[in-house]
Amino acid sequence: MIFSQSLTSPLGHIWIEANEAGVTVVKFVDEIDAMANPSALTEQCCRELNAYFARELTTFTVPVAAIGTAFQQRVWQQLCTIPFGHAQHYGQIASALGQPTASRAVGMANGRNPVSIIVPCHRVIGKNGTLTGYAGGLLRKQKLLDLEGIPYR
Repeated sequence: MIFSQSLTSPLGHIWIEANEAGVTVVKFVDEIDAMANPSALTEQCCRELNAYFARELTTFTVPVAAIGTAFQQRVWQQLCTIPFGHAQHYGQIASALGQPTASRAVGMANGRNPVSIIVPCHRVIGKNGTLTGYAGGLLRKQKLLDLEGIPYR
């Protein structure tokens, strides 16, 4: 069973999906879908996201059950080790995975992260400190980095 819920955040509407195991989707959307089917997990996700935007939460505890390849899963798990207020670049993540030449593959996996904010792909910036792509748009990425006090160019 798929559960779903929307949240209006300071950065726009967010759509959340979950199954019995955890949250599977957190993404920015243009419109709120009226066909929500909330659950305890989607409610917890909303509470934690609201606390994050209010600067009252720095570590998410809602279970995540993102669907992806084994490599994508490893990348997403590594992203979750980047602390609030810090950033890394693709090469650092690739090295942490024991695959220092896999920066591009890490970038591809980062771009396919289905659980935005919770799995903090926004904390990945260019090696020289510049902004890199973000599925939610660069303006949202800037605002998330600003919220966490992460410097960028």
